[in-house]
Amino acid sequence: MKIVSKILLPLISIIIVTGCTIPGSHLTVSDKNIVQTNTPDNQKIESVNVYPLSPSFVRQYSENSNVHGQLQTNPALDKKVAQYEYRVGAGDVLNITVWGHPELTIPAGSYRSAEEAGHWVHSNGKIFYPYVGFVDVQGKTVVEIGKLLADKLSKFVNSPQVDVNLAAFRSQKVYVIGEIVQPGQQFITNVPLTLLDAINQGGGLTEVADWRNVTLTRAGQSESISLYKLIQDGELTQNRLMQEGDILHIPNNDEQKIFVLGDVGSPSLLKIDRSGMSITEALTSVGGINEISADATGVFVIRSAQRDAPNQEFLKSYQQKNQPQSETNAADSSIANIYQLDVTDATALMTGTGFELQPYDVVYVTAAPLTRWNRVMAQLLPSISGFDNLSNSILSIQNW
Repeated sequence: MKIVSKILLPLISIIIVTGCTIPGSHLTVSDKNIVQTNTPDNQKIESVNVYPLSPSFVRQYSENSNVHGQLQTNPALDKKVAQYEYRVGAGDVLNITVWGHPELTIPAGSYRSAEEAGHWVHSNGKIFYPYVGFVDVQGKTVVEIGKLLADKLSKFVNSPQVDVNLAAFRSQKVYVIGEIVQPGQQFITNVPLTLLDAINQGGGLTEVADWRNVTLTRAGQSESISLYKLIQDGELTQNRLMQEGDILHIPNNDEQKIFVLGDVGSPSLLKIDRSGMSITEALTSVGGINEISADATGVFVIRSAQRDAPNQEFLKSYQQKNQPQSETNAADSSIANIYQLDVTDATALMTGTGFELQPYDVVYVTAAPLTRWNRVMAQLLPSISGFDNLSNSILSIQNW
């Protein structure tokens, strides 16, 4: 009997310790700061804020976050395009015609192309022209060059009529790199080149391009541009007139990922596509929540406070309006914001369609309390069964 006691007591202790541990992960909001209409049960924790997703909250949050653009024109760009004039630089080839004087127009013969017979602009910005010698054309328009040549030729030709155009554009270029079908350099011509034109000339974006975080670098200064707002929403203020030396970089969408975990059909890592992704879309992509074991009140989006920084002023204001100041966490003290969607009523999934996910969001679905208890029992049963078998074996040995 003493042998049995020595064996049984440690086993019972193991079972008790095991029973205190609930297998599987879950998320509870009982000890977190739930931002809602005055509720005496609210408790304070300095690291996390929880925001229940109601239709009004989602609408206000969406308006504040500026995820979508607005259909609008770009008068400033239209004015720049209307006033655009190409200015000649080193490497360009000029085609110069002096009417009534073919010997000045094509001195090298009539069987050469305009580019071959043209006047190349040297690195010092000058061209050589008969009778007048070297002429500085750097930074001038073709109209200005024509007037300059006519003035100089008037000493040798009566009332010269000079026409100047460009046979080749080689002095100014921009670089379009990254996730574009044909990356590389593109030359600026006498036709204004906009950012959207540059992308079209490069064959368009690849399937893995990140539409939201395109970078335009000009004179060492970088600017973030959203092609999503430009192309999808028609916000033309995102368009730009390209200039010499501009670098347009389209990154891939490796950073546009979210994590869907917990009691769902198939926990997965998902990529946010060109049109964005809502909570409802994410849940649908992984087979939905587990209708048998999931807690319908526990669909959460966990977002780092750093990535949610642009919305912190709105969230702080929302807190102040909906709960006592004494219970409002300072925005700077939170390491994460949690957004809770209660889909007990399936119509709440419509609310979920309006809440856009952001890169590195974690969508987490908790298990129902009964499910967690079943997991505990599933963990205990093998131990209990083993204990029963061991007890029978010990008794058999004693009786033997």
